[in-house]
Amino acid sequence: MRKITNINKNWQFTYRKDNTTTTLDLPHTWNGIDGQDGGNDYYRGTCTYEHTFEKPEMKEGDLLYVEFKGVNASAKVYLNGNKVCSHDGGYSTFRGNLTPYLQESNVLKVEVDNSANDTVYPQRADFTFYGGIYRDVNLIVVGQNHFELDYYGCNPIKIEPTVKNGAGELKVTAWNVGEGEVEISVYDAEGTLVTTFKNGEHVTLENVHLWNGLEDPYLYRVVATLKVDGEAVDEISARFGFRSFHVDPQKGFFLNGKSYPLRGVCRHQDRPGIGNALTHKEHEEDMAIIKEIGANTIRLAHYQHDDYFYDLCDEAGMVIWAEIPYISKHMPTGNPNTESQMKELILQQFNHPSIFVWGVSNEITMMKTDKKDLIENHKKLNDLCHQLDPSRLTTLACFAACGPGNKSAHITDIVSWNLYLGWYVPGLFLNDWWIKLFHALYPNRAIGYSEYGAEGMPNLHSAKPKRFDNTEEYQAIYHEYMLEFFARNPYLWATHVWNMFDFAADGRDQGGDPGMNHKGLVNFSRTLKKDAFYVYKAYWSKEPVLHLSGKRYVNRTGKKTNITVYSNMGTPVEVYNNGKLVATLEGNKVFKTKIVLEKENNVVVKAGGLEDQATFYHVDKPDPAYIVTSGNSMSWEK
Repeated sequence: MRKITNINKNWQFTYRKDNTTTTLDLPHTWNGIDGQDGGNDYYRGTCTYEHTFEKPEMKEGDLLYVEFKGVNASAKVYLNGNKVCSHDGGYSTFRGNLTPYLQESNVLKVEVDNSANDTVYPQRADFTFYGGIYRDVNLIVVGQNHFELDYYGCNPIKIEPTVKNGAGELKVTAWNVGEGEVEISVYDAEGTLVTTFKNGEHVTLENVHLWNGLEDPYLYRVVATLKVDGEAVDEISARFGFRSFHVDPQKGFFLNGKSYPLRGVCRHQDRPGIGNALTHKEHEEDMAIIKEIGANTIRLAHYQHDDYFYDLCDEAGMVIWAEIPYISKHMPTGNPNTESQMKELILQQFNHPSIFVWGVSNEITMMKTDKKDLIENHKKLNDLCHQLDPSRLTTLACFAACGPGNKSAHITDIVSWNLYLGWYVPGLFLNDWWIKLFHALYPNRAIGYSEYGAEGMPNLHSAKPKRFDNTEEYQAIYHEYMLEFFARNPYLWATHVWNMFDFAADGRDQGGDPGMNHKGLVNFSRTLKKDAFYVYKAYWSKEPVLHLSGKRYVNRTGKKTNITVYSNMGTPVEVYNNGKLVATLEGNKVFKTKIVLEKENNVVVKAGGLEDQATFYHVDKPDPAYIVTSGNSMSWEK
């Protein structure tokens, strides 16, 4: 049977920028600081990692592989000075066979390169391209008869479940090397054996328990056992779920035959200081926050995410859009890399019931070059997706400047748009105009919102918020409008906020906090939920919500000040100031009023047995920590 050993501990890392060598544990990136501080000057080049290990216990004929779960962006792997393999693509699993060069004591060396080039995606995008071995590394010992380890880094078991009239049709195919027969066993969520059958066979399971989104994300498990002369020599497993879905251009997304509007968020995978080198702890924290807001879908932008996060999505019942980093600028010399990254994404993540759609590109028409080659490559990728996985849909995220008739918007099965009307373009009302125009021109084309958002910095505030001021107040107003807009247009198959969390984009320089994209509903460190977070929670979550906005806007000028409350209690909201009832508000999710400012204002809001409060102060001049804005530039008063 195979033996898997994690080797994250005790690597020698050489930082080529200054040729220093340090001992560290994986996961790791060398851009955890300089890729988050602005200036677009983070180090992009080649660095090396070395790890010394003793030959593991192996029988005659056994093989030893090394498995990398994520190395950004290109890697060359050597064992004892001999090249084992290379890999281009920073977000997927790859493996190398160490056996031919194995000694009693071994030095594993990895050259990692995140430098600019024109062959490996991504090369142009609004996020930091962290370099490093930033996910797990494992050694895998297998016998000469084993399940495949050389096929695009995937778990070599393909599970194809379908649902018809309450019954589950199931086909499972596992790929093995050498001799032996494969036995397939299916277990329910409680671990009870459901059935066994031969590799590649179709079976029918009556009255299957459906994977039903947030309500009931039920998971089965398949175990494939390779047997030689009746003895088990290797074993692999994967979870899966029975579910059906379709998209109606007039009515939106359907899960298991029922309308299931997809309303959720986009997610980047980085954190302060550690970049994209996340552990399970950070992935679990992200999922907990996404579940708290009440989202039922996640667009995992703009690349293949960690296997563990897809597992969390399966368990949580999230509907997932998974995509490759074919983004912003089409590079004809990078076409083979788009194909290889798409193959890896689909083959490695095929069995996850949470994944419903494959994304082929994002804003790829931003740089208007090689249009003909771009279109042909998209057609090729779309066909590849359907060839590898006929069970799922394809989509792409269109650049805002694309007109409704742009050819790239009519290749995939369904389409979504990155539209920032009301942020980069003035006029929130334009969202209604644009979407109604597309829907009128192409009524049979399913459309969604793949990105929309506004910058919001919790230390920036204004009594008169406006576009581009980066205040928490304008961000909240923007999202209040968008939620009402989506309610007016229920045919949208999915909407994804850009972004769930602030993230690093080292080329940015904004408002005293360079290197960051502040469109997140939660800050970069996940320690602060912005006011806009709570308007979504009021709309989406089934948990009771009552939130008084503007708590960080403490010092206020003028005779009156705005009060905004988010609530899903279904009852009027009472507003008290210094113990006196000053307003009783009717509404739906968003409640607004003005109160007369006293010198000190202890504001309390109540609804349905819940209570929230804050203290505001009346001042003659604006707080010096708040900003003065002029267009898209900003300065600080001190």
